[in-house]
Amino acid sequence: WSSDVCSSDLFGTMPEGSERRHAFVIRNVGQAPLKITRGATSCSCTVSDFEDTEGGDAGGEVFVPPGGNTVLRLMWRGKNGGPFRQHATVFTNDPRRPEIEFAVEGFVVPVWKAEPKAMVLTGVSSQGGAKATSMILTYGPEQPTVESVSVADPENPQILSLATRPLEPNEYRGERGATGGVMLEVEVLPGAPLGPLHKTIHVDLRLPEQARAELTLDATVAGDLALAGPGWDSSLQVLKLGTVSSRTGLHSQLFITAKGPHRETVRPVVREVVPSSMTVEVGEGAAVGKSGVMRFPLTISIPPGSQAVNHLGSSQAPAGRIVLDTGHPESPSMTIPVSVAIGQ
Repeated sequence: WSSDVCSSDLFGTMPEGSERRHAFVIRNVGQAPLKITRGATSCSCTVSDFEDTEGGDAGGEVFVPPGGNTVLRLMWRGKNGGPFRQHATVFTNDPRRPEIEFAVEGFVVPVWKAEPKAMVLTGVSSQGGAKATSMILTYGPEQPTVESVSVADPENPQILSLATRPLEPNEYRGERGATGGVMLEVEVLPGAPLGPLHKTIHVDLRLPEQARAELTLDATVAGDLALAGPGWDSSLQVLKLGTVSSRTGLHSQLFITAKGPHRETVRPVVREVVPSSMTVEVGEGAAVGKSGVMRFPLTISIPPGSQAVNHLGSSQAPAGRIVLDTGHPESPSMTIPVSVAIGQ
């Protein structure tokens, strides 16, 4: 007996979620029956039972007569973008090839990919003008069309300007498997609230099937207003109050400083506080020496007996916040993230 088989196949580039199959034909070119038994497979591929020469199901073990053949089909569904190699092993009574490994290999590309998916801007002026871009690469047979672009969390949506344009071939040529794409252009407009800014942007595409690309923009908006005081972390732009006992409560103070030609118009007013048990009182502004800077104290209190909450700033426990209307014409609002938990 003897076996004759081509034991590998290249699937090439395939989209994420698509399915490819290959039929491996094992032919007995010897003079005696060839016994073949299915062995191990890689955990991510699907292998059929053997098919006899008539196309019927021959199970996991088959005897192939001289001159006959059987078929083993291997299926792979593309996932986890990047190169892949999947295999199946069979055992035979052919002394020259007692074990045969069948393999399929290729490269999985996603439906779309953004570079970068998270856009970051630092030192953004409250007067606007800061810009960020992201390439949304596509891998289908057709060029994508943009159906809509929107801010997913539409509070203050007017602070961002969103635009798209088709990518030029030279912009995606270096990306393996990419066939087109769009450039997303984001601009922060005047009037963005001071402090951290986090926005999720949705780009709805037709590829020709519909797909939604989700990207994020993170920025820190600065202007004539600034914060200082105990617990204020300027590098993370967050007020850290830590864990507060509901038995004793908390009193802390933060200061808003205002400079520039509009400092006399600043009159901070509390608009929103999270958690709701936290109270914020704004004191009278006073000039700081002869520097031309005004300073406003914020007294922050958590009274004894407050309900237990967790706003330490994680995916499961988002940070709290203090939102102020400032009276400043170029920075009309200010958001102060607060990292705090109230325990029993």
